[in-house]
Amino acid sequence: MSKTLNNRTTEYDIDDQFLTRHSPRALSGEALSEEELKTLFDAARWAPSASNIQPWRFIYAMRETPEFETMFSFLVDFNKSWCVNASTLVVTISAKTSLSSKGEKRPNPTHSFDTGAAWENLALQANKMNLVAHGMAGFDYKMAKEKLGVPDDYNVEMMFAVGRHGKIENLPEALRKGETPNNRHPLSETVFLGKFPA
Repeated sequence: MSKTLNNRTTEYDIDDQFLTRHSPRALSGEALSEEELKTLFDAARWAPSASNIQPWRFIYAMRETPEFETMFSFLVDFNKSWCVNASTLVVTISAKTSLSSKGEKRPNPTHSFDTGAAWENLALQANKMNLVAHGMAGFDYKMAKEKLGVPDDYNVEMMFAVGRHGKIENLPEALRKGETPNNRHPLSETVFLGKFPA
C-alpha cells in the first residue's frame, strides 16, 4: 500500500521518517550546541559495519571559528552561496584499512559503504531533531585531505553542512525551487530479481 507525504509517493507503506528527510539549503545561521552536534554523531556511531570496524571519522568546525573558514574554503562557489549560513561544516572520512588479529593492516573493502550508513543515521537523527544535514560532493577533496592532515590510509568521502532551518527567501533565487522535497526512481529501475537486466 503506497502513501503520499511531503510531496513524495511511495510504492509501499514505509516509515514516515524516510519521506520527511530531505536536503534543504535554507539555513538560519544560528549556532547549534555541542550537545546537539554530539547527538548527531552518536546516532552515526550506531550504524552497522563489516566486522564492527566502524571506519567512519568526522572532522567538524563550528561557525565563526578559524576552522570553519578553513573548511568553507574547500567548497565550490555554488555550495559557498548557501553554506555561508551553516552552523557547522563537517568533513567525513573513512579508514581504508583495518587491523588483523595479528595487528597487521589489511584492506577494508566496505569502508565507504559503512561510512555511508553512518551518514544516513546522522541525517535521519538530524531530521528527527528538526535540523538540516545536507551532504555535498562539491568541494576540493585534495585540499581537504592536505589541510586537515588526513593520513593516506583514510579516504575523504564527503562534506556536509548542519544547521537550523532558515527562510527560503533568504537563499539566492536560483536555489529556491530546489527546496521542495524530490522524488525517487521507481523500484523497477533499481531492484532486480536474480541478475542485472540485459
